Amino acid sequence: MELIMAIVIGILFMAAVYLILSRSILKIIIGTGLLSHGAHLLILTMGGLGGIAPPVLADGVTDYADPLPQALILTAIVISFGVTAFILVLAYRTYAEHKTDNMNLMRGNDEHD
Repeated sequence: MELIMAIVIGILFMAAVYLILSRSILKIIIGTGLLSHGAHLLILTMGGLGGIAPPVLADGVTDYADPLPQALILTAIVISFGVTAFILVLAYRTYAEHKTDNMNLMRGNDEHD
């Protein structure tokens, strides 16, 4: 299972870097979202996917799920949701002011590739 998760994390990171390096603000925002989801899966995978019992300790329980990575990821998801909402508002304001979402045109470069 860890091998499948590693492949999925690699694909998410690859797609995120590709989108972040694009010229469109919306693609950059989607890329940062994919990057954060890849980081969440990485933390979850590194915390261990084993453990079939809930994270409640009782007498005789030896195999249980570690709740710390799940708590960290839940906090990170809430924070990334807030940051994504803020970035979307900034992108909307930027588009309303400049009438473009091309990063090169906003910098003053007149290249049209």
